[in-house]
Amino acid sequence: MLSGKFGVATRSPMELIDVTRRLQDIVTEQSITQGLCTVFNPHTTAGVTINEGADPDVQDDIIGAMRRIVPLDYPYKHREGNSPSHVMATLTGSSVTIFIAQGQLQLGTWQRIFFCEFDGPRQRKLTWQILPG
Repeated sequence: MLSGKFGVATRSPMELIDVTRRLQDIVTEQSITQGLCTVFNPHTTAGVTINEGADPDVQDDIIGAMRRIVPLDYPYKHREGNSPSHVMATLTGSSVTIFIAQGQLQLGTWQRIFFCEFDGPRQRKLTWQILPG
């Protein structure tokens, strides 16, 4: 099993950052032709998701919908003031797993892997693990 980490610098309070190319480069560098790639986000105010990457409006729509689904003005008890970010991170989840075949991440035509920042800007890290098979 192979594993590692890489950094993600976020610039906005909320944004989706495409990390697909970085993960594909790791698969290529490791010479993996078949297997599974898991990406884990160890941060409680950020998430990881797979969604459309062709139209950047989709990313804006996801952030806009999150802001409507998770009220910023709810009387949260958490004193740090970032409870909405914790809720949004719960909704997106903390990891994704992608099949690898013929040396390529097996994503749909429009799919990309996104790191979802909900409490930025920050310096973040993602952990990856590849199970060759």
